Amino acid sequence: MEGDVVEYRIDRQSGIPAYVQIVRQTEQALRMGVLRVGDRLPTAKEVVAATAINPNTVFRAYRDMEQAGLVRSRRGLGTFVTRSLARPGAEDDSPLRAGLAEWVARARSAGLERDDVLALVTAALDEHDTQHERHERHERHENDPGDRERNQEDA
Repeated sequence: MEGDVVEYRIDRQSGIPAYVQIVRQTEQALRMGVLRVGDRLPTAKEVVAATAINPNTVFRAYRDMEQAGLVRSRRGLGTFVTRSLARPGAEDDSPLRAGLAEWVARARSAGLERDDVLALVTAALDEHDTQHERHERHERHENDPGDRERNQEDA
């Protein structure tokens, strides 16, 4: 496959190192199914031309992804995706994605900026994870035989 499957965008104002941005954008593309096993990443030369960053930055990002088992470099051929991070529901045509796209459109129509939307999503995820953790602790507590015996002794 051609190396134009993913286009990296570097935000110099973010404070996040460019190589980390490349890794994160690749991981996001893998999660969303934009990149699939066997796809070729853009060459370092292509990334440098598109983003005006140092080639060593691209090499570092690709090396980190290779060490993580996401990609594999083949000398003279390029760097290829070796593992997917896609989960059901994240595909372009999934109902979850469509619902989220509608919600984002409503949020933007209401005047929310990108950072506002990200803050809302992060807060909702944090709240969900906290509730999930509480539920799991409660389940473990109720299923702990020692706790049941202590509760019976206290009664």
